Formats: sequence, structure tokens, C-alpha cells
Amino acid sequence: MTEPRMPHLDVAVEAGAWSDAETLEALCRKAVAATCEIAELAMVPDTEVGIHQSDDAHVQTLNGAHRGKDTATNVLSFPICDAAEAVKGPLLGDIVLAFETVQAEARAQDKPLEEHFSHLIIHGFLHLFGYDHQIEREAIEMEALEIDVMKHLGYSNPYAGAAI
Repeated sequence: MTEPRMPHLDVAVEAGAWSDAETLEALCRKAVAATCEIAELAMVPDTEVGIHQSDDAHVQTLNGAHRGKDTATNVLSFPICDAAEAVKGPLLGDIVLAFETVQAEARAQDKPLEEHFSHLIIHGFLHLFGYDHQIEREAIEMEALEIDVMKHLGYSNPYAGAAI
């Protein structure tokens, strides 16, 4: 396996009531770096990922247009690379998060917002590498990786008593 690399992250606060952009970018970098390390993800040098902090209205529009679901969701991933490619890049894709949904889920699950946000970055980033959770076998593999990365970051199991 190719040595895991850290992609360049283009992190933007586009809408919603997201807090300090510097803090969010640092959380994104930590979550992506840990995911690259734990999952041993292979990508070409100078790979880029867009991470967009948005709001429910924008995510609902995207979800309707791309998934046929007229509702907001916590995170959407838009991979550019073919899932069959062994090494991804240079453009990996985009991750879009909806502030109101992410905040409401964190409150409902009694988790710090930064912990839930980090989990969703990990989850969305894995989707860019072809991981999915539609089939039970694939869901088990993806969730196990997410749990390992969260543990590596010092967070709790995101699936203990809650689903995303």
C-alpha cells in the first residue's frame, strides 16, 4: 500500500452559524489526518478536498438535486475519483455539512459539537474513498474504521447508542 498522505483541504464557511473558522479547519485537519493514517488511504501528491460548512437549506437543495431526497441531512460527500481507482487524486471531491442538523444531532446525542463534527468529517471523507454503508457488510467495515479513528482522536464510539 502506498504511504498515507494528507490532502490539501480547502475549508470554507459558506452559510449557517458555524463558529470560529480557524477552529473548524483545525478539527478538519485532525480528523482527515487521523483517517488517512488509520485507514491507510492512498492518494497522489497534492490531492485536494473541499470541505464546506453550510446550512440546512443549502444541503436540502443539494440532497434533492443529487440524491432525490428533499430534506436536509448532516453531511453529503461528492467524490470526483472513481471508486475503483487504487490511488485517488488529485481532485478527491467535496464534503458539505449542514449546521442546524449537525448541531441538533450533537445536542440530541448529548455530544460536544466538535466531537460530532469530527465524526461527520471522518464519515464524509471515507465516502470520498468509496466507503459506503448501504450494504450491511460495507457498513460494518466503514463503521469500524470510523470508531478506530474516533478512538485515535480521543473521542467516544460514535455509534454507541446513536446512528448518523
